[in-house]
Amino acid sequence: MRHRNGEGGLVIKGKWPCLWICEVLDFAPRLGKVRQMTQPNRPLAAALWMTGAIAAFTAMAVATREIKGVHDTFEILAYRSVVGFCIVVAGAALLGQLGRIRAQRLGGHAIRNILHFTGQSLWFWAITMIPLAQVFALEFTSPIWVILLSPLVLGERLTRRKLLSAALGFTGVWIVAQPDFTRIDPGVFAAIGAAFFFAATTLMTKALTKGEAVVGILFWLTLMQAAFGFSAVLADDSITLPTLATLPWLVLIGISGVTAHLCLTTALSLAPASSVVPVDFARLPLIAAIGAAFYAEPVEVTLLLGAGLIFLGIWINLSGATSAPQDGSVTKP
Repeated sequence: MRHRNGEGGLVIKGKWPCLWICEVLDFAPRLGKVRQMTQPNRPLAAALWMTGAIAAFTAMAVATREIKGVHDTFEILAYRSVVGFCIVVAGAALLGQLGRIRAQRLGGHAIRNILHFTGQSLWFWAITMIPLAQVFALEFTSPIWVILLSPLVLGERLTRRKLLSAALGFTGVWIVAQPDFTRIDPGVFAAIGAAFFFAATTLMTKALTKGEAVVGILFWLTLMQAAFGFSAVLADDSITLPTLATLPWLVLIGISGVTAHLCLTTALSLAPASSVVPVDFARLPLIAAIGAAFYAEPVEVTLLLGAGLIFLGIWINLSGATSAPQDGSVTKP
């Protein structure tokens, strides 16, 4: 039933318009069932899965840096997806999970992967345009978008504890990266856009985990990303084939990509997105430490200070989620 509220805004069965749109597009469960759905609320288990995602994303970033002078962005994305697709299909076949791959929600999968591919492309382009510290600082605003948008898109409760966690994490990232915004650069807007699209991808992933098997999400992820990547490569009328030197790195990127998304998707199925995503803040000090160990990048006091704030924000968020009711009911925004 549709009606107008007192301010002229459209309300459908008591829902915000954006939440209703997500339901109609199959981003969330069936219309009218959002408030009745119960979801797991296991933040500590989700945090453990997120550590796997952090390690995998870090390995993928290091491998990408090693071959960036040989393969362009779209080639890396295409080859990574092919390796990932083979891993997902082989793993699903061995575990007897092929029957759990369904095509009923192709619209949701397509939109999720368009968002993800767009975010990745912008992120790689930003790396070539502005300093890495700036890219990372802007990329890690993605959890802020997730925390702020999840009440509107997923109907999750926005608490002062979550806002404090996001603020502490973002402040820590800012201190570590020390971005220089004295001039406007197209790369800055690319990095901001990447952060937004990564957040939108996370929210789509969370919505798809309500009734969709993880293996199905990974199957459509790798298949569609491979199609997008090779379409972009063919549009350039040139392609660099893997060499003996780059093939191991490309395989590592593919394995890391599947592992990262497996861990992230599983974590999002165990706890609210606004509780899971801030854990990813820990990736920045980890990357900084790897840079110091393998690329002779200096470790400054600001790294320790920023990392402390990041972990404080994560602890506050997880401790609050642990004390929340375990039925994990989705609430109306």
